[in-house]
Amino acid sequence: MDSPAATAQLDLGTDDAAHEVLRRVFGYASFRGEQHAIVSHLVDGGDALVLMPTGGGKSLCYQVPALVRPGTGVVVSPLIALMQDQVDALAALGVQAGFLNSSQNQDERREVERRYAAGELDLLYLAPERLRLESTGRLLDRGKIALFAIDEAHCVSQWGHDFRPDYLELSVLHQRWPDVPRIALTATATEKTREEIVERLDLGTARRFVAGFDRPNIQYRIEPKNRPDKQLLDFITAEHPGDAGIVYCLSRNSVDKTAAMLNENGIAAVPYHAGLDQRTRAANQSRFLREDGLIVVATIAFGMGIDKPDVRFVAHLDLPKSVEGYYQETGRAGRDGLPSTAWMVYGLSDVVQQRKLIEGSEGDAAHRRQLQLHLDAMLALCETVSCRRTRLLAYFGQPGEACGNCDTCLTPPETWDGTVAAQKLLSAVLRLKRERGQSYGAGHIIDILLGKQNPKVLQYDHHELSVFGIGTDLRDTEWRGVVRQLLAQGLLAVHGDYGVLSITEAGNEVLFEGRRVPMRREPERAPRPSRSSRGAKAAVAELPAADVPVFERLRQWRASTAKEQGVPAYVVFHDATLREIAARKPGSLSELGAVGGVGDNKLAKYGEQVLAALAEES
Repeated sequence: MDSPAATAQLDLGTDDAAHEVLRRVFGYASFRGEQHAIVSHLVDGGDALVLMPTGGGKSLCYQVPALVRPGTGVVVSPLIALMQDQVDALAALGVQAGFLNSSQNQDERREVERRYAAGELDLLYLAPERLRLESTGRLLDRGKIALFAIDEAHCVSQWGHDFRPDYLELSVLHQRWPDVPRIALTATATEKTREEIVERLDLGTARRFVAGFDRPNIQYRIEPKNRPDKQLLDFITAEHPGDAGIVYCLSRNSVDKTAAMLNENGIAAVPYHAGLDQRTRAANQSRFLREDGLIVVATIAFGMGIDKPDVRFVAHLDLPKSVEGYYQETGRAGRDGLPSTAWMVYGLSDVVQQRKLIEGSEGDAAHRRQLQLHLDAMLALCETVSCRRTRLLAYFGQPGEACGNCDTCLTPPETWDGTVAAQKLLSAVLRLKRERGQSYGAGHIIDILLGKQNPKVLQYDHHELSVFGIGTDLRDTEWRGVVRQLLAQGLLAVHGDYGVLSITEAGNEVLFEGRRVPMRREPERAPRPSRSSRGAKAAVAELPAADVPVFERLRQWRASTAKEQGVPAYVVFHDATLREIAARKPGSLSELGAVGGVGDNKLAKYGEQVLAALAEES
């Protein structure tokens, strides 16, 4: 079968060829944002570093040039479990694509290798580990390489949250194939990480394209942690019933328990973590991609490269260790541009746990300092009293204005002078150490401040301390907030398996030098989004009532078609395309072909079926 780009490669200029591929193959009339400049630069043989938010259309930036330039585009991706779905999605567009990874048997690999060497592939997906093999180098030398695309390029960063050592070897691409253009892509990179990508991939002369990091369709919300299972259940049932979502937990045990809790409450959910056998992980991931309304509960091992466009929410039950991680994970919501939610609960235990993980981490002092800086930035995002979105954008070096669509904008938190409260708590820590030679965790210190005569307090005569009972002006939950914010501001430190507290040098400034301590007071009630922006069937939120039955009919047709073909529903058509079809109600194939996302191959494959579904009686 000829490549769909074959016509484009014959007689058209490169710019016209790129637009022709975009229209005929992908079904779009024009490029978005920086896509056109990136595609033109790559088609002309230039190297590029591309930072573009999840859902911003990064894949088109290398897929279109791979189809326009002679040869095969080689995509380096860490996502072995998703390569089949990526290839299926391209096949639905009529693109000749293949992959080589450990999931294939020898005959399957040989057939892909044959097709590559014969020039029959437009795109070839490889894991970075495979590029380290000399046999892979020899294979690539047998064919013509159109370009190299290095996806998830932040993996080259030693401090990155998804560090993959094999990415550090990818400078070999430039050394062995110096004339082949390369494009490195990521949704998550600070200025420092960008420099590291450039250095490690030998991209010194590459042109840099930095698109905006803002995802305006995502509502960011962080709530105090208090019975997180119930909070999650209330959040899903009130705002996202029947929606697909991802719930992130720190531990495998939490993943299993949370998935079980959701199922017990009638919400379909599957777990995903490294402790499950490979077959179960693959099956659960496949179900999530193919079924509507399924929730996956996972550790951060899940999600990188997930291309499911209709994930309506991402929830965190534990604090991410970096802003990069948080941005990457929340970015898996709302890839279709429809209203979605990034929701998180956060408490004192999260801060203590993350500090302990850093203290016990492998690596030298510089490594631990870097981890601490990442955590400090994440804590600052949690504790901010200003717009969360502008704080998030500022971390990546992008200015912004208050969004009006995050929790701190919808219900601005109060600030209060927490200096006296801080001094009381720090005094309790100090007196226990000086007078008794003892160190304790937050719970016991709060009990002393509240004047609780429980067995532990009485056993050690802590009711005789001068600080006993001096904190009754605040509730237990408020004191836990004080400890959390003192840790976040670096005035307290946490140590050891039991999370004992100690005063830092900065904390001594509060006790002895009059340093002021501003604190955040949480709103009495967490904000609820307006009904029109909630997840529950966000895909139909902007459709007139008369068009909703048409849209649902199209979704039913898509679901049965996807099931017959054994592919995720979005491989057939995205919700955004179905919404446009429902609104425009095309009456002919030519009218249907003008809808965004309906390329020539999909028009030929599905056009008559779509028109038949539209013609059905409601």
